[in-house]
Amino acid sequence: MNLEFNKNEDHNRQLVNQLQRKLRQIKLGGGADRIEKHHKKGKLTARERITYLADKKQPFLEIGAFAGEGLYEEHGGCPSGGVVTGMGYVQDRMCVIVANDATVKAGAWFPITAKKNLRAQEIAMENRLPIIYLVDSAGVFLPLQDEIFPDKEHFGRQFRNNARMSSMGIVQIAAIMGSCVAGGAYLPIMSDEALIVDKTGSIFLAGSYLVKAAIGEVIDNESLGGASTHCEISGVTDSKYDSDEQCLDAIKDIFSKLGSSENAGFSRVKAVPPKVDPKEIYGVLPAERVKPYDTMDIIKRLVDESKFSPYKADYGKSLICGTTRIEGWSVGIVANQRLVVKTKKGEMRMGGVIYSDSADKAARFIMNCNQRKIPLVFIQDVSGFMVGSRAEQGGIIKDGAKMVNAMANSVVPKFTIIIGNSYGAGNYAMCGKAYDPRLIFSWPTAEMAVMSGASAAKTLLQIKVSAAKTKSEPMTKEQEQEYLDHITEKYNSQLSPYYAAARMWVDGVIDPLESRQAIAMGIEAANHAPIIEKFNLGVIQT
Repeated sequence: MNLEFNKNEDHNRQLVNQLQRKLRQIKLGGGADRIEKHHKKGKLTARERITYLADKKQPFLEIGAFAGEGLYEEHGGCPSGGVVTGMGYVQDRMCVIVANDATVKAGAWFPITAKKNLRAQEIAMENRLPIIYLVDSAGVFLPLQDEIFPDKEHFGRQFRNNARMSSMGIVQIAAIMGSCVAGGAYLPIMSDEALIVDKTGSIFLAGSYLVKAAIGEVIDNESLGGASTHCEISGVTDSKYDSDEQCLDAIKDIFSKLGSSENAGFSRVKAVPPKVDPKEIYGVLPAERVKPYDTMDIIKRLVDESKFSPYKADYGKSLICGTTRIEGWSVGIVANQRLVVKTKKGEMRMGGVIYSDSADKAARFIMNCNQRKIPLVFIQDVSGFMVGSRAEQGGIIKDGAKMVNAMANSVVPKFTIIIGNSYGAGNYAMCGKAYDPRLIFSWPTAEMAVMSGASAAKTLLQIKVSAAKTKSEPMTKEQEQEYLDHITEKYNSQLSPYYAAARMWVDGVIDPLESRQAIAMGIEAANHAPIIEKFNLGVIQT
């Protein structure tokens, strides 16, 4: 190993260590003191409930762990959005699990909580997976009610999804393990089966204080909406249990009796690990983002047996396309090539930039994968499409649109891993969040924005300088540098993968070594949903 490899490895391992430290902190939820108070009530925490419920020898893929990071600081923060969500297995049945974290503001719903819950429901609906709700929430966080209540992607959308999933035949099981208040009461009751824990679970449209204020009735919460009331009198809930563990055991029993479902028929053989050590990814990926590297060196460390069958290997070299297997699953990969490539015409092409021929190649490859029912994996390290007169005259917009059209209309499931840059229209063409990847994850090395911090700062500086000259108030060199530094610093802070993950632009930030498992679980989930749409491009410019 050379010095450059060692330098890269040290840098990237530090980023992974930082990721692991952040995750350890997030998993404390509202903090050790609140966890202790939770335990004194005889309750398990959200993460303890998931650990008890999910199969021990199977992986749990968390979705949105960093949701809310750095947001709502004026309200004391909202670690992980106050809810834990992910894909796991219960009684060998893959499912989605949603567990309110009552150690965070009593499980109250912040705007990001709604976004995260809706993402979990979206995953269940797209993949036709059963979903389990472990409910323990005080309802909407009232100081932010205007950001969570009435809009299409707000709180109420989850109840619409409850109804839609029911009509689709998707199993929904809800366990009321704490408070379940106001509008939130509809979520468990719109599920197929509603379980409740005695003495700690409660469900009502209005609590005792509001009932007294509204109609003058004096009643305690247990009599108003406790387990006995709803299992013996109202019939709102189906069965009650003495503890969290008994309730979770009942869910396991329900899942042990579920019938089998259809599948999409994606190809899978016995998984084989890469021949080239995946841990070497840390040394291959440059610490300095501007440095070129061969993306095939990454791919070989991600795929089974390090085998890859390229598509049009000698054409459109700024994009790598080809078929392979990941954990036994057949996949088609579209990846940005970061090498500087010299064409036969002597043209030097920058790495990470999409050119016309590359876009054309990718569009054709995506069509082939749809024809052959092969899921697609996009590996992003993209600076955008090529610009300039030569590119424009060559039809870069037309060819880029063709690629976007093929990718957007793809009916096979798509998965995206952002390993480096994810800038501008490159993010779109390489299946960014706006294009419905079944799962999208970032490595700690990722950066996402319209353009790099340096490019954005220089562009904004030019506008500022031009405006100042128009007003006959030219800026000094010192003022220009100060403005440039300020914009660069601000912009760079927004490039962080954690900034994106906090806002659910990605499903999470993962260690590169977790990529194979994340993709494999995503395809296994997608295999539960037979493809019923036909691939159709519509109108494209040729």
